[in-house]
Amino acid sequence: MKRYTLLSVLMLLIFNVTSAQTSSVFGSVTEAKTKIENTVPLVLEHLKKISESQNDNAILTNGKTALKKEYDAVALEFDLYRGNMASCIVNKSSKKATKCMNYHTLYFRNTLGNYDNFINYITKKNGYLGVEDDAVKKDFKPTEIATKIDTDFTAASKAAGKLKGMTKASYFEQVKSEDFKLAPFDTLVK
Repeated sequence: MKRYTLLSVLMLLIFNVTSAQTSSVFGSVTEAKTKIENTVPLVLEHLKKISESQNDNAILTNGKTALKKEYDAVALEFDLYRGNMASCIVNKSSKKATKCMNYHTLYFRNTLGNYDNFINYITKKNGYLGVEDDAVKKDFKPTEIATKIDTDFTAASKAAGKLKGMTKASYFEQVKSEDFKLAPFDTLVK
């Protein structure tokens, strides 16, 4: 009787460790989503201050249009990235999954880097005070965001090796859900 009890306890422990490792993916994806979304009101607030001080509404209007274009590109890449990472884990062996995830992380990191450079450019253009001033704080570090998600997906990939078939596929379908999509640009504009 004790053997069976010990076996069931070990099975529960393995399942809980697997679940904990894979659920950390959702936390890092949610955190990345929040950090990306928070850049929009921050930049628009900064552009509004500049346009009011310069008495030129074109700064805000043109900046808003350009920011929307860049944000939409990041939103598209974010959706592709989440889907590709989940597909890498579900459809490939461990070694191939790691290689696949590294490939997609590189592109995601570059997209975030381009977005960060754009934010710095649009807020510092023509000698204006940038986002890094004391009044406004920007919490957006592309390398940190991409590395954290990649690390969590890699851990989830290892943990997912214990999941089988449809359980594995259905679990990683969750990361592709609408809950983890970036909010549309227009909803972030105040």
